[in-house]
Amino acid sequence: MELSWTLLLLLVAMLSVAWFWHDSLGAREAANAAALETCQGTGAALLDGTVAFRRIETVRVAGGSLGLRRTYVFDYTRDGATRQQGFVVLTGRSVDSVGL
Repeated sequence: MELSWTLLLLLVAMLSVAWFWHDSLGAREAANAAALETCQGTGAALLDGTVAFRRIETVRVAGGSLGLRRTYVFDYTRDGATRQQGFVVLTGRSVDSVGL
């Protein structure tokens, strides 16, 4: 059986989508952990129990290669009545910053 160029490109596209999805799930887990840890450390409560994706961009990482920077947002409360929004910024799966 001979592979056509169309089939090869389709296979590469499917593998790329699968890699991106897997990488995004890992980044979201890291963002969830960072948001929960920050809320617990400051006495706030993480509302809804998860983060929500906000933005993705390509950036240069150490060594000059390209990487993905993702921003996630989450809701938290300090007094149980006021809902506020925080954010987590990750490059790859490492947390760059968390803000309340």
